[in-house]
Formats: sequence, C-alpha cells, structure tokens
Amino acid sequence: MVIKTADFICSNTQISKLPPPLKPEYAFIGRSNVGKSSLINMLTQKKGLAKTSQTPGKTQLINHFLINENWYIVDLPGYGYARISKSKKEDWNKFIRAYLDKRESLQCVMVLIDSRLEPQKIDLEFCNWLGEKGLPFVTIFTKADKQSSVKTDQNIARFRKALLAYFEEAPQFFITSAENLLGRDEVLNFIDSINQGFEKPLFSDEHYQ
Repeated sequence: MVIKTADFICSNTQISKLPPPLKPEYAFIGRSNVGKSSLINMLTQKKGLAKTSQTPGKTQLINHFLINENWYIVDLPGYGYARISKSKKEDWNKFIRAYLDKRESLQCVMVLIDSRLEPQKIDLEFCNWLGEKGLPFVTIFTKADKQSSVKTDQNIARFRKALLAYFEEAPQFFITSAENLLGRDEVLNFIDSINQGFEKPLFSDEHYQ
C-alpha cells in the first residue's frame, strides 16, 4: 500500500460526533508511552500527524486520521500511567470501550505492546477484554530497534505464551520500529487486505445518541 494522503479529521470525546461509519477504521491503542504516535507517523510517513509527547497519557481524545481518502487510523487514548483523576479515568475508559464495542466500521484493534518489556498484566487484561467482546485484534510490538532481535523475540514469545491463558490461539503479530521503518509494509499490507473486503455497514442515527 502506498500512502498518498494522511489528514487529521477530528478529535472527540463523544460517540455521537464521530465521522459516519462509512469507511474502514483501525484503532491503535496501548499503554501510555508505548510509542503510538511515533508508530502512526511512521506508517503514514507524515511527521507530526499524531502528536508525540514525553508526558505519558497525553492523548485523551479519539483522533481520526483519514488515509488515502479511503480508511481511518483511529488514535485512542493510552491506558495506564495517565495522571488524571480517578473519576475522569473511569469516564475515559467507558468512552473508549463504548467506541470499541459499538463502532460498526471498526475492522481491527491494533494493540501496541512495548517489545522491551516482560508481559504486562494491563496489556493481557485488555486483550482478554477484546476477546470477551469478540473484537478482532492483532498485536504490534513497538521499539524493536531499542534492543537485540533475540531479546525482542524472547519477549514476544513470553507475551504470546501468556495470551494462551485467555485464548486457544494467539493473534497475529507484527514487529515494528518507528526509527527504521521495520514492520511498516507488513502492517499496511495487512490493513490493505482487510480493506479489500470492506462493505459499508448498515447503521442508523440512533446508534449515536
């Protein structure tokens, strides 16, 4: 897939104000500071499209980016570490989960995992929640350039083994680096393959009340 255009469309905290679900969407989500914005910018080759920050939990909105005028990258707030109040975090989680559970045009959840770390409970629990909801997802291991490929492979193997406590089979995975474009073609080709079979969902305005 060749990325010709990548444009910021909107930021939202309300499901009712999201773009009509007429194009395929891919939600990118992970723990705060997992390198989500850097990965989105790497995939689109548009520096600064997604705002990167040294402050974990900076993204607190659902951001839609229209790619090739044909499909959306959806940048979701990270989970964990964010320095926000407990009540706001609960509202936040409720909003994210409502989006993931009810968005008709959502094709796949791209769960970002820091390849440098041992399996994290919060990541495993989120993947389990997606499984319980029957939501399709893949795992994208980030920051692979920060360590040896042997160490990356070991951590991925541990994470996938931990997932088998929840799943009969671990989902498809990708290894990426925002620094050297590792995994870019693989992720974009995966998205392109799903886009080929996309059919506009039937929906009504009442879903967005």
